[in-house]
Amino acid sequence: MSSLAPDFVRTLVNRFTLDRETEEDSAGRVRLQTLVVLRWIAIVGQLLALLFVHFGIGFRLPLLSCLLVVGVSAALNIALFLIYPSAKRLSERGAAGYLGFDLAQLAALLYLTGGVENPFALLILVPVTISATILSLRSTVLLGLQAFVLIGVLALWHLPLPWDQGGLALPFTYKMGAFVALVLGMLFIAAYAWQVAEEARRMSDALTATQMALAREQQVSALGGLAAAAAHELGSPLGTIAVVAKELSREIEPDDPLAEDIGLLLSQAQRCREILARISRRPEEQGDGEAFADLGIANLLTMAADPWRRQGVTFSVQLKGSGEAPNLPRRPEIVQGLSNLFQNAMEFARSEVVAEVDWDAERIRVDILDDGPGMNVDILSALGEPYTTSRPEAGGMGLGVFISMNLLRRSGASVGFSNRRGGGAQVRVTWPRQQLAKAWAKAVMGVASPDASGTLPP
Repeated sequence: MSSLAPDFVRTLVNRFTLDRETEEDSAGRVRLQTLVVLRWIAIVGQLLALLFVHFGIGFRLPLLSCLLVVGVSAALNIALFLIYPSAKRLSERGAAGYLGFDLAQLAALLYLTGGVENPFALLILVPVTISATILSLRSTVLLGLQAFVLIGVLALWHLPLPWDQGGLALPFTYKMGAFVALVLGMLFIAAYAWQVAEEARRMSDALTATQMALAREQQVSALGGLAAAAAHELGSPLGTIAVVAKELSREIEPDDPLAEDIGLLLSQAQRCREILARISRRPEEQGDGEAFADLGIANLLTMAADPWRRQGVTFSVQLKGSGEAPNLPRRPEIVQGLSNLFQNAMEFARSEVVAEVDWDAERIRVDILDDGPGMNVDILSALGEPYTTSRPEAGGMGLGVFISMNLLRRSGASVGFSNRRGGGAQVRVTWPRQQLAKAWAKAVMGVASPDASGTLPP
């Protein structure tokens, strides 16, 4: 728990300083119509409260002055409705200014009706709470400071409420207590609302990044299908070119200057046909390690790690289970998720990265081990949350682990992180054998499911 408070403070400070630089990026976050509707609700509530108190209860308020304050707010709402379209989205500054005016209008109304002695003084927290849910931390802090000043002014200077029989004089201590209560309530409510809204925004952004990563992998898979179709279509014209070139070679004498060019044309046409044949070959007919039907777990791990291998760091796959090694479906979420984990291991490893595979009748487990410095213990428990990174100075966004975990979870896996006793990091990915066998059957064999033991049909 000791590390959570500093992390939270650092997050607040970073967001406050970065909000100034990214203010243009957050423009258009809220529609003008949303705030206009909220203000109309406030105006109607204020009018009903004023009329009820003045005529129903008999408190003689400065009604004309109060109605003038409410009328200014209504006039501004009408002007905004006439000037701007309903789909207008406010910039960060525009929305903050809008809520700042609401604070000032409410403070003026409270000044005329008893200040902090008015039970409705609690409503001064509303604009700050709204800002915490839709605006940046910087704007919320500025509106909170404005509310703090206004509450302090209302605690010291305001028109008294017209109490019956000489009125009720509240002691100064009570007024200060109301001031402190309003300020603390504003801080707690605004902080809670901002934290919840910020978490929702972070999760939304991170899930969008996950979907984009999966979409890119699916596009690569689709590109392979397009390449096979193109190879099939190009086969006929390329065959025609080869036939014509052979006819020309028979008609031309060996010492003819064009004989060499025709020979080159024939060789290149043959090479193109071989390339197209490899592209259009069915997966089960291929003999390489990327074929669907022959893709064992060792080949899949090697394929996921290959893009990130670097000089000086060795990579190996160790099979520790008994019996025949299991197969994995070459699904985009599995390949991309493992690839992201291998990327981190390769970057931090000093000399070696090992993928240990163990399996039994219930589960398949992959441990990705490196001999690097290990994971920062301050963020180890938070790994898997979006924007959690130990390398902010290197430009890390903290989305790689989050994306990997979400992609692998889509395949039924669970992911855990720890540090090894001898040094280095360990990532453990575990799949239930039955669920993974079903995915393999659907993706590769084209059957509904394996048998009850998790074994694929022959």
